[in-house]
Amino acid sequence: MTLLIRNVQILGGVREFPEPMDVFVAGDKISAIGHFPNKKADNVLDGQGAYLSPGFIDVNTDSDHYLTLFDYPSQDDFLKQGVTTIFGGMCGSSLAPLLYGSLESMRKWGGSEEKVNVNWHTMAELLAAIDKRPLGVNFGTMVGHSTIRRALVGDELRDLTKNELNVFTATLRRALGEGAFGLSTGLGYVHGRSATSTELKVLAGIVHEYGGIYATHLRDLGSGVGDSIDETIALAESSGVHTLVSHFVPLTRSRKEYAAALKRIEALPASFDFHFDIYPFDTMLLPVYTFLPIWAQNGGTAKMLMNIADPWLAKRILREMESIRADLTLIVQAPGNDFLVGKSLKEIGDIYGIADVREIMLRFMKETHLRGIILAKVIDEDIARRALADPRSFIASDAPSFGAMKGRKQLKTERTTSTFAAFLSLADHGLLSMQDAIGKITRDPAREFGLALRGEVKEGNFADLVCFKNGEFKFTIVNGRVAVLNGEFQNVFSGRALRHAAKR
Repeated sequence: MTLLIRNVQILGGVREFPEPMDVFVAGDKISAIGHFPNKKADNVLDGQGAYLSPGFIDVNTDSDHYLTLFDYPSQDDFLKQGVTTIFGGMCGSSLAPLLYGSLESMRKWGGSEEKVNVNWHTMAELLAAIDKRPLGVNFGTMVGHSTIRRALVGDELRDLTKNELNVFTATLRRALGEGAFGLSTGLGYVHGRSATSTELKVLAGIVHEYGGIYATHLRDLGSGVGDSIDETIALAESSGVHTLVSHFVPLTRSRKEYAAALKRIEALPASFDFHFDIYPFDTMLLPVYTFLPIWAQNGGTAKMLMNIADPWLAKRILREMESIRADLTLIVQAPGNDFLVGKSLKEIGDIYGIADVREIMLRFMKETHLRGIILAKVIDEDIARRALADPRSFIASDAPSFGAMKGRKQLKTERTTSTFAAFLSLADHGLLSMQDAIGKITRDPAREFGLALRGEVKEGNFADLVCFKNGEFKFTIVNGRVAVLNGEFQNVFSGRALRHAAKR
């Protein structure tokens, strides 16, 4: 199968192209770049002078967490905005390795894990299972720290024993050797908070040994964000591991602390491999249980449900629960209560006849058995723009792609449909040059994650390509096949399970 792309302005090539060029694709790779007026191909696309760049790389998605990787394998919400490669396994939760075959670490995202036929345990088995399934995008994954830790200690919140740490390290080594791109932690979630600095240093050292990435959801994005960044930098310095801070976004209630933390990152030496991901919006997806006081989150879902059902404890929870603007939130997912999806907390309060936002939230927790997801407008846009332009930032949706999922209703947000379009629009309006913007979402993450033959328009590289102009995406190509044309998914599933080439 051959493909000829005519008359495109190439961005993200290994060299600059001052004039429109043609690109010839043979099989799944770029065969030649030049002027080919007489060349024939099985398929010809005319770019009409639009940009052609490498396919975009989304370094932090939730399609595995919400299990839409299986429910909705086209993942065309990403494809339609030029994304050809996504990463999962972030925030401490991954699809593998599974010591006991359970996906319980996915519960915080409200996924119907019991409906997935889990026929794998190891990372190799997971990637082999994905190889056999249709998939619209390329998918790579991290090892989830909480996925392994929870399998070892259950819902207990304590230090690992020596034997448990030995099992953990052996499991991590095997997964990294089988193709995982690194280790992720969810230190802000209940099952990640118990991880000590000693435990993290041991695990980060192994990741460094294998040439992988350590990605972390910080312990605190609020008033303690500075301490959380200092903890992460200290771990990176002591272990030497390449580090990525997940969804490092400036919450309005802690803008000063965030600005100071960002300044700390900016002051790091250029040679220090430390990055963060961020998205170009002022909203944040939040599992509803994270609004509970820390003490009320201990003990797992069953214990949390008992806490909010107990009249005396519920009063204490209401007193200590973090408040939020009821009119600046939307319900994204409400298992068992689909009629609430798309409504604000204020509208839900009107339905229930409740005025206090904390009481509304507690009622919503009970109605959804703590599996609700909300979208809250809590991010400072001005500071976020500074972070988006920072050379250490990558762009990530931190969202799933999904369609009409079986038995579930979910609000499709702008993070799902237009993260990369919105970022490029900001670049067009002076945030940074288009060349720098493209590098931030193609070449730079490809190099950071060690994606061989991807991230640049170059002869011999895989033909992951996107053509766009003035906010319009003309076509998206994955491994040499046209997946989206003129905004329409072509029913082409040419994505692949990606494997990290471990360095020992």
